[in-house]
Amino acid sequence: MDSDLLLVIGLVLAALAIPSIVSAFADGRRPRVAAVTVVAGAIMVLTAIATYPGGYRLQDIPLAITRVVARVVN
Repeated sequence: MDSDLLLVIGLVLAALAIPSIVSAFADGRRPRVAAVTVVAGAIMVLTAIATYPGGYRLQDIPLAITRVVARVVN
């Protein structure tokens, strides 16, 4: 898998877990599924950073997202 794709999927997973965490805490439940989702997203992001030559910097993330979206659209 491409490191850009891993980065974007990991960021999306982590972002989508936030409402689930808030909902679980509001209902008084443990956020088990959300925690697993955040861990999976973090592992994907860390793998992307480790496999990308030179690693990602903060300013590289929007470009990586743009490349992945362009690849999906085309």
